[in-house]
Amino acid sequence: MSGVQYLAQERIWFDKSRYDEAERRFYEGVNGPSHASQTTMYAAGDQDELVTRMRGLELENQSLQNVVQDLRSALFNLESRVALLERTPAAASPFQTNSVQQPKVRAPVEEEEEEDDDLDLFGSDEEDEEAERIREERLKAYAEKKAKKPALIAKSSILLDVKPWDDETDMVKLEECVRSVQADGLLWGSSKLVPVGYGIKKLQIQCVVEDDKVGTDMLEEEITKFEDYVQSVDVAAFNKI
Repeated sequence: MSGVQYLAQERIWFDKSRYDEAERRFYEGVNGPSHASQTTMYAAGDQDELVTRMRGLELENQSLQNVVQDLRSALFNLESRVALLERTPAAASPFQTNSVQQPKVRAPVEEEEEEDDDLDLFGSDEEDEEAERIREERLKAYAEKKAKKPALIAKSSILLDVKPWDDETDMVKLEECVRSVQADGLLWGSSKLVPVGYGIKKLQIQCVVEDDKVGTDMLEEEITKFEDYVQSVDVAAFNKI
């Protein structure tokens, strides 16, 4: 038999895939599963662990929600009790037991004070007379002190504008006429000539007066009596001192 005929009868090369699969299975049985199979197994194990952890987290979350719900219910009940206590009258509150019992403890003290008042028949009158005498002495001392204190005198500072008839008016004589006005509570101060226009100047003079004794009406009336020199009198400024 020639070599060509032998190869024609040999079928191993045509069924190579079958022999390779058989060889792979043989080595897997000897050495264990391949790396790909192990990777698949590991992936399946990790997935199972992940699913277990997720289920545990879901259970823990559910437990926390239950705790939160219980706390909310307890808080609501507490708020309701507080609101009810606030609406309850003070006499019905259990916290007022001490205040209710206080009059019973103080009663003997009040009775003792009443007994002391009954025994002191004349002492109260003597104390009232002594207090009245002290009060009168203090009022008398206060009145004497107030009488010795000097009374406050109200004063004002007045600035007057005294206008002449024309530019030929003797302003020196006009000022002498103004200062000749004298009265109790009147004190003349500084003065100056202020130009008005067309060569005419007015006399601006200051004075201090006691309000109870001298007024602006009296000053204007007295100054305007000098008709030969004075045309008019105006109050330029008025300030309390």
